[in-house]
Amino acid sequence: MFGRSKKHESGITLIASNCEVVGDVHFSDELQVNGVIRGNVEAEVGSKARVRVSEKGRVRGEIRVPNVVIDGKVFGDIHSDKHVELASKAEVAGDVYYNLIEMVMGSRVDGNLVHVRDGKDRTSTDATEVSTRDGKEKDARDERSSRPQSQPSAQVTSVKSKQA
Repeated sequence: MFGRSKKHESGITLIASNCEVVGDVHFSDELQVNGVIRGNVEAEVGSKARVRVSEKGRVRGEIRVPNVVIDGKVFGDIHSDKHVELASKAEVAGDVYYNLIEMVMGSRVDGNLVHVRDGKDRTSTDATEVSTRDGKEKDARDERSSRPQSQPSAQVTSVKSKQA
């Protein structure tokens, strides 16, 4: 009944708004988080797995999933080797490791944006410009080095990545 079969059935796993999961979650297809997860969320690197955290969803732990869509709150680092989308209500308190990132105006990251390619940290060769609400663009590496660690980062309205 619970053994692995040769036939792989894809599906969506739902953490409903009236549900709280305590512990790590491992999945292979799609995970929709409308409730709360207190633990890490993991999927196989390089797979087509996707996690969606809705506006009311919360994750307190690391997310390690190839495709990530956030519109709720995440308290922990996000690691994605494919695509990260931060919608308008997204709030992330942690670092975001991404290959490709989309950020909608209103999304917030209180941490570092780290570009990775093939699972390797590329911060030494990539520059990330962060536009804040006041319209000033800053190099994210300069911003991180000039502010104390306890001070939250600016609310991001747009991000442009360029190779140095």
